[in-house]
Amino acid sequence: MFGDMMGMLGKVKEFQAKMKEAQEGLGQLTESAETGAGLVKATVNGRKQVVSLSIDPDLMKPEDREMLQDLITAAINRALENIEDQIKVHIQQSTEGVLPNIPGLDLSKFMK
Repeated sequence: MFGDMMGMLGKVKEFQAKMKEAQEGLGQLTESAETGAGLVKATVNGRKQVVSLSIDPDLMKPEDREMLQDLITAAINRALENIEDQIKVHIQQSTEGVLPNIPGLDLSKFMK
């Protein structure tokens, strides 16, 4: 029984190390999305931070201000939605072999 407990503690420590490694790698993942037929492009990373924003100069008119705000918001939100799948795959690959494959277990909730 004591051996099983030590083995389980070892797995927990291994899982913690793998999760830390996975968290550190999230900054390397990127996803981009465009709106307005490519007039606005946003890129986010796996830490859900905006890393770049590109706006076509034709949109820089005072009368287009509200439309521009909407396009920027939509591009960022779309990129954030798109990065979710990459985050899940990254975490699964990083923790593979540490925990048994449990269908429906989403380890991305453990990420900061």
